Amino acid sequence: MKSIKTSPHTPTSIKVEETGNNSIQISAYPFEAGYAITLAHPLRRLLLGSSVGFAPIALHIDGVSHEFDSVRGMVEDVSHFIVNLKSIRFKIKDDSEFVSVDYSFKGPKAISGADLSNDLVEIVTPDMHLATINDDASLNFSIIIRKGIGYVPSEEIRHDVAEGFMPLDAYFTPVTNVTYVTENILLEDDPNYEKVIFNIQTDGQIDPLTAFKNALNVMHKQMSIFNTELSIEIPSIASSNDEIPESKIMLQTIESLNFSARCFNCLDRSGIKYLGELVLLDEEQIKNIKNLGKKSLDEITAKLEELGYPVDKEISKDLLAFLKKKFSN
Repeated sequence: MKSIKTSPHTPTSIKVEETGNNSIQISAYPFEAGYAITLAHPLRRLLLGSSVGFAPIALHIDGVSHEFDSVRGMVEDVSHFIVNLKSIRFKIKDDSEFVSVDYSFKGPKAISGADLSNDLVEIVTPDMHLATINDDASLNFSIIIRKGIGYVPSEEIRHDVAEGFMPLDAYFTPVTNVTYVTENILLEDDPNYEKVIFNIQTDGQIDPLTAFKNALNVMHKQMSIFNTELSIEIPSIASSNDEIPESKIMLQTIESLNFSARCFNCLDRSGIKYLGELVLLDEEQIKNIKNLGKKSLDEITAKLEELGYPVDKEISKDLLAFLKKKFSN
C-alpha cells in the first residue's frame, strides 16, 4: 500500500562516467514514478538545441563566383569543397563571436582539417579531408566562422554576408547524440521509483559534461520568469537570525544573474555559486579565475556595477562579516 506523502521524493544520487572520447554517461536516481522522463525529455531537447558551437557561415574562394563553379587544379568542384568544409569542426580560440580566416595553399597537396588550424581557430576534426590540389595549382580562400546555437539555413545568413562571400548553411550544435533510458529501482521496498541514464556525445567543440551543465543552466533561466512574475520564493542557503538587510541579494545564485554561458561556466568551475562570493573578491582575484577572458571580466565588472557593488568598492563592516561567515573557508 502506498504511503501518503506531502511532497515528492528528491533524488539523492548521481554518477558521471566517461564512456569514450567526448562521451559520458550520467545516471541520477531515485525519482518518483514518471518524474525521470518528465525531466529527461526537455533536457535532451535543450542539449541538442541550445548548446553553443561554432560553424563556417560564409566562404570566399579566389576566382569563384558561385557554389557550382570549379577551381583550376583542384580535384573537387566547389560544391564538393563546401560539403567537406561543413564536416570540419572549428573552435574559436578566444571570446570572439566570429572570426574571418584567410588560407593560401600551393600544390601538390591534400588539404585536411589539420591544415586549417592557426592562431585564431582550433580544429577538433583534424583528419577530415577538405580538398586536393594538383601540381602548379594554388588555392586561396577565406572563411567566416561564427559562434551560435542550433541550425541556421544559408537564406537567413545571406543578408549578413559581405559581398563576394557565399553564405553557408550553419550547423552549430556541438552535441552529436543524446539518448536516455529510464528504469525502475527499489527504494524502501517500493519498486516503482525510477533511474534516468543519459548518454551524451559531442564533436569535441565542447566536452559533454559542460554541455549538460549548460543545458541545465538554460532550463533554469527559462523557468526563472515564473519566479520573477509570480513571486515564488526559492530556498537559499541556510538563513540565520543575524542576517543583515543585504543578505537576500548576496545569496542570489550566479545562474540567476544572466551571465553569458562562457562567463557562467568559468565561475561555476571555480566553485563560485553566489553573488556574495563575487563581492568578496578584489579585481586581481577575479582576473585570476581560471580561463576567465577579458570579455568575461568586463561582463562581471559591469554586472557588479549595475547591482551597486563595484569591484574593489569598500563595503560595510556588517556586510563584510556576513559574507566571510557565509563564504570563507
